[in-house]
Amino acid sequence: MQHEEQLDATDQAVGEARRDVVVVGGGASGLAAARAAARRGLAVSVLERGSHAGGNLRTHRDGAWQVEVGPNTLVMKPPLHTLLDELGLLDEAQPANPDARRRYIAFHGRPVALPTHVLKAPANPLIGLRGSWSVLREPFRAGPPRDEESLADFVVRRLGRHVLDHLVDPFVSGVYAGDPARLSAQAAMPRLVALEREYGSLVRGGLRRLRQSRREPPALPREWRGQLVSFPAGLQRLAERLAEDIADQPGASVQCGCEVVAVGREADGWQVETAAGQRIRTRELVLAVPAPTAAALLAPLDAALAAPLEEIAYPPVNAVSVGFRRADVDHPLDGFGMLIPGVERRRTLGALFSSTLFPGRAPSDHVLLTAFLGGRRQPEAAAGDDAEQVAQVVADLGDLLGIHAEPVWQCVSRWPQAIPQYERGHLARIAALDAALEAHPGLSLLGNWRDGIAVGDCLENGRRLGERLAETPDRR
Repeated sequence: MQHEEQLDATDQAVGEARRDVVVVGGGASGLAAARAAARRGLAVSVLERGSHAGGNLRTHRDGAWQVEVGPNTLVMKPPLHTLLDELGLLDEAQPANPDARRRYIAFHGRPVALPTHVLKAPANPLIGLRGSWSVLREPFRAGPPRDEESLADFVVRRLGRHVLDHLVDPFVSGVYAGDPARLSAQAAMPRLVALEREYGSLVRGGLRRLRQSRREPPALPREWRGQLVSFPAGLQRLAERLAEDIADQPGASVQCGCEVVAVGREADGWQVETAAGQRIRTRELVLAVPAPTAAALLAPLDAALAAPLEEIAYPPVNAVSVGFRRADVDHPLDGFGMLIPGVERRRTLGALFSSTLFPGRAPSDHVLLTAFLGGRRQPEAAAGDDAEQVAQVVADLGDLLGIHAEPVWQCVSRWPQAIPQYERGHLARIAALDAALEAHPGLSLLGNWRDGIAVGDCLENGRRLGERLAETPDRR
């Protein structure tokens, strides 16, 4: 990273730097925004508090064991395909095992695979005649209410309690580690709500959208459609390549181990102060950090900016990775993983079959599971030392997967503030934040706490922001 080293030396010599854009936070959102701006000729600095760029895109390797500390997969969509192509990563991209299309959900103490065809749904215990009847009745149910709904209320109103308890509840645990009774349907599942508003029915809307998509030219090459992907070295490879690409642009840099402690307004822009005493002046300031971090930096500047951010909940979640000898697990582990609904009364939210998803995650004749504890409904489950966390996971998964020995390897990754919750009132909070931002030109806020929590959403939202910053004439 030659440009990074040159910029650091200059900054230390003068004690102050002037940039077009400063991005605070080197996660997926921040790196994507910085890359888009730097590739369009802006002088950009990324300031990352951690020792490596990537935020929660981190991979841990211990001998033949490899685990993701944060997200485990990416969903291949057109924007991601374009990005990987530009970064020269398409040849490295690793599609998930075809078995990953099978998804298990715990049901009355045993793992049951979701049906692979709609005609098999009535005979599947997860859906059954009761759930199938609810789906058939859905097009004839009443339209949307006027007020914001919780996701639980929305699903019960459209599809019934059985579908909520055995399908949507575990899905919400897997994506948000959240509580469907608190999550906002409009904020957390906007596409579902849009189907109802546009077509009056989820079923009618889904079928019409499916017919429309079949008439449109494919947006992806066939081999990538619907694929989950990673890389042989893990998702951290994507973060590293993004940082390299930024540093390769003239006048751009990524500085790790650089904590920002204060931000302030100036007549013609913004100033950032780091823990090391460095001051950086910039026309555009992007805070691509978790909501609580952004709130702490902005509270001295404007309480109207900090208040909506402070209201976004971040429950703790631990990723507990456990390795076993293949002979010590009876279940074939022939799928993406298994989710555990709240009605099953277990602490573990679910588990990924990590060694099934991608090769190179476990030694030969061994398997790797990555389970999750904590979340919005059971934050206390994330407490306890590593031994207690592993014991809880083995106890919860033992009978479900036929585990009859202790793990031979383990790794516990802790996220005290894990996944932002898009709970009721979230859209109003974001609207209030955006209104407050109008009084602070040159300041942008970015992160998975708004406009989608998936890595792909963060990358695309960051790219769009970076391009907007470069295309605004009075900010060049």
